[in-house]
Amino acid sequence: MILRSGYPFWLIKEGLLYKFPKLNKNIESEIFIVGGGISGALMRYYLIEARINCVLVDSRAIGLGSTCASKALLQYEINTPLSELINLIGQSKAERSYTLCNEAILTLEKMANKIGFCEFQRKKSLYYAAYKKDVAFLKKEFEARKKTGFNIDYLDEKAMTEQFGFDAPKAIFSKHGGQTNAYVFAHALLQYQKEEKFAVCFGTVLTKVEHQKKVATIETEERFTIKTNKIIYANGYQAFQIINKNILNLKSTYAVIREQYNRAEFRKDNVVILNTAKPYLYLRTTLDGRILVGGRDEDCYNPKKRDRLIVSKAKQLVSDFNKIYFNIKFKAAFCWTATFGQTKDGLPITGAYDKIPSSYFGLGIRNSDITFSVIAAKIITDLMLGNENSDAMIFGFDR
Repeated sequence: MILRSGYPFWLIKEGLLYKFPKLNKNIESEIFIVGGGISGALMRYYLIEARINCVLVDSRAIGLGSTCASKALLQYEINTPLSELINLIGQSKAERSYTLCNEAILTLEKMANKIGFCEFQRKKSLYYAAYKKDVAFLKKEFEARKKTGFNIDYLDEKAMTEQFGFDAPKAIFSKHGGQTNAYVFAHALLQYQKEEKFAVCFGTVLTKVEHQKKVATIETEERFTIKTNKIIYANGYQAFQIINKNILNLKSTYAVIREQYNRAEFRKDNVVILNTAKPYLYLRTTLDGRILVGGRDEDCYNPKKRDRLIVSKAKQLVSDFNKIYFNIKFKAAFCWTATFGQTKDGLPITGAYDKIPSSYFGLGIRNSDITFSVIAAKIITDLMLGNENSDAMIFGFDR
């Protein structure tokens, strides 16, 4: 599956960061991780911290799937609003899901500090009503989040104009959030503990996988064999080719990034902005002085159809930005598209899959893919260690 297309800013800016070997021999490992993006990198980090031997492989160069196209917002919000999620899965589970996402942001900050990664930034977030008809929903959402304990304010139209320079009827202003560079973060994590027992290999295509109750045997395109106790699939939407595809709906999203700007033009670098439109619009800035705008999602995942829309979607996103900040010129530098997944409840899929012995899945979903990957890594590591994790039931296959 071709997961993204166009010119993802992070990949153009950073290039191929590090050299990784190809798997060139038969190996045995306690745990085998499939997927070298941010989800796999976080999974590997957690296993290493638990002193569990693991080998990670990817069929591509490291980080060249969805990771290099990620908008890399770090949100406590998930795709399903809290007030709606409560109706779907119950109040305690819904509130716990949101709390876990917020805790994941703090965990990522500690992780970044530990490995010396400097492109993690704490941010505030603004969630504003795109239309007057959304005000009633936004008020209900504010009350649900406030009850859960989040540090938030409810802004009226006057406050929006004064603080953010554009008109919106109401907004939730949160003191929680962050942003990063998912592509570089994944590479930084994969430089951590590079001993052979924690090997990372690129360009390793798996041609055959035999799952048994206590062991799994894998063959590669070069006819090398891997024997492992457990396989963790952290390769995003490609993993759904081997499980029930009805679990996830695949869609396409788009992004455009502006040329570098004079910081006197735009003073919202400390805030991530999203709205209530469906599909929603989001806005963030980058460390090197650019504005990134994304959204305009489509209910299609055919790569050819998706890619034909890149130019027109980029123009629409620029127009969306200028409806908010009409006095700021937006000259697009790069635009791209990527495939993302949507579950019915907006939550990720994490844990053991009973239909495939010796398998675990850690799959982030939609706009919370990075924070969800942290949650998945913690849950799966606990399961590997035989520790009880009460959060596993919230995100499992059988929920």
